[in-house]
Amino acid sequence: MIKFLLWLILLVLCWPLALLALLLYPIVWLLSLPFRLVGITVSAVFDLLKAIITLPARLVGAVKR
Repeated sequence: MIKFLLWLILLVLCWPLALLALLLYPIVWLLSLPFRLVGITVSAVFDLLKAIITLPARLVGAVKR
């Protein structure tokens, strides 16, 4: 009987949170989208800098072959 009562309490407490998460997920996704775009841009800039810095070493390595 206690397990059933605990299950009922869990049901009452959790479904509003689940419903709230379901409704807030698209809003949170839209708010995080600019941060993802900034992350992609910063990653691309670092990759470009790495390619520019390692270019002379790659060219010298290609000549020795």
